[in-house]
Amino acid sequence: MPKPVILQRQTVARSRLFRAEELQLEFSNGERRTYEKLCSGGPGAVLMVPMLDDSTVLMAREYAGGLEDYHLSLPKGAIDAGESPEQAANRELKEEVGYGAKSIQLLKQVHLSPSYMEHKINILLMRDLYPEVLPGDEPEPIEVVPCKLDDLFQLVMRDDVIEGRTIAALYLAQHWMTQHSS
Repeated sequence: MPKPVILQRQTVARSRLFRAEELQLEFSNGERRTYEKLCSGGPGAVLMVPMLDDSTVLMAREYAGGLEDYHLSLPKGAIDAGESPEQAANRELKEEVGYGAKSIQLLKQVHLSPSYMEHKINILLMRDLYPEVLPGDEPEPIEVVPCKLDDLFQLVMRDDVIEGRTIAALYLAQHWMTQHSS
């Protein structure tokens, strides 16, 4: 099926974090629609699944402005200009969790909400961890919470584990580790 033709594109809003565009589209059947989307502001982001051992993942309890509350999720951050996803993941892991990883496996790149966002995130499995701390940009120290993957369903059903990309990444990591165990 041919992609719609973009008849017009314009920025309709801008903030410190976001830029929104309006697209005037014409579909192959002649129908015209206006779509709005949030545009990405850089080279992307990373979400890490840091495995302390084969059954323990390190998660982060941090404040989320969208929730106006704390939640438990996997560590994540932006890819800086000139960094690969693997380099960004290792840097962010050191900043947020206090570990680096000797083994880094890209599991999947996912889009957060493709209907109206360009934003994508690279999910990386981080293994063979070693202690190393880099200063981060968080407003308060992040609480690192070791969690067992023995019952993944029970973990993702916790009231404080609510972020969809964290849940997807945990299942991807568990499957990858099952397929690649020695």
